[in-house]
Amino acid sequence: MAASHWIIIFMATIVVLATSISAKEYIVGDGSGWTLDFDYQVWAKDKVFMVGDTLVFNYAPGAHNVMKVDGNSFQKCLIAPVSNGTLTSGRDVIPLKTPGMKWYVCGVGKHCELRKMKLAIAVLPQTMTPAPAPSVSTSIKLEVSAIYGFLVSLFGGFLLLLA
Repeated sequence: MAASHWIIIFMATIVVLATSISAKEYIVGDGSGWTLDFDYQVWAKDKVFMVGDTLVFNYAPGAHNVMKVDGNSFQKCLIAPVSNGTLTSGRDVIPLKTPGMKWYVCGVGKHCELRKMKLAIAVLPQTMTPAPAPSVSTSIKLEVSAIYGFLVSLFGGFLLLLA
């Protein structure tokens, strides 16, 4: 009975560790940070955001801010914050806690409307999916090269016996 409790604790620990290890921290805009005239949609295009990841907005305090908005406000650059308020620290860390679309804009002046300071991302649920199996062509190449290696070794050994 005690062993089953340890197994449950072990499995729970593995799940927690796997989730925390797989979480990523994304610096919005990479080295450019949260700034004017940067295309954040291009920056985000090839990234996969998951629940558990974090976004970090780096900027000079007072020059910009980060506001979480809805899709309509994002499209029209309407600066009306939702319940989360306006972030102004200059290093705003936003944990991605739920799946779905997330929208962020700079609410200073017309930075969103005229200077492209806006970011929309899709956050996927955290899953523990296994790595994809090798493709059929990869498997066939491995088998052919293994058979070829075996035949070369066999033939080479046979030639040594004859010599």
